[in-house]
Amino acid sequence: MKVYTKKGDKGSTQLIGGTRIPKNSLRIEAYGTIDELNSHIGLIRDQEIKAEHVEQLLEIQDRLFTLGSLLASDPEKKTMALPELKEQDISNLENWIDEMDTVLEPMKNFVLPGGHTTVSFTQVARCVCRRAERVITELSLNDVVLPVVLAYINRLSDYLFVLGRKFTKDLGVEEQAWRPRM
Repeated sequence: MKVYTKKGDKGSTQLIGGTRIPKNSLRIEAYGTIDELNSHIGLIRDQEIKAEHVEQLLEIQDRLFTLGSLLASDPEKKTMALPELKEQDISNLENWIDEMDTVLEPMKNFVLPGGHTTVSFTQVARCVCRRAERVITELSLNDVVLPVVLAYINRLSDYLFVLGRKFTKDLGVEEQAWRPRM
């Protein structure tokens, strides 16, 4: 199978199900942003982090491929079985968040991103995740998007925020509180 087909040379692409749509459509923007997020998560996974976080991130990357395939399919012309995103996937994120929260200090201020590249990579991924959520939300206003997709991506941004805080603690970096100038 060749990587290039030349079918997209005029600015359209094919969804799962065969429908061709412009490459600048909201659906393409949605799963393209998920792809970007998945790459950022790969960058986090490539850091020197605990094995448990590597395992979690690998599972998340798998779920993002699932989520991307759901977004890349024509909801009216789906011709093949696709993997499912399940409520348990959201519960997994919540459980991981709760587990990390047990060792973190309660937040008293907003926290400035940074302090270590691993923390910064994680906060960049969180921002990309939030952008994906905005795009998917907009898509859901006019097209079919499974509710579990929006719930998962919302919870994933929470997970990434807490993971960044956990990395800050694990790396012995001090969280920098935002102190607004008044």
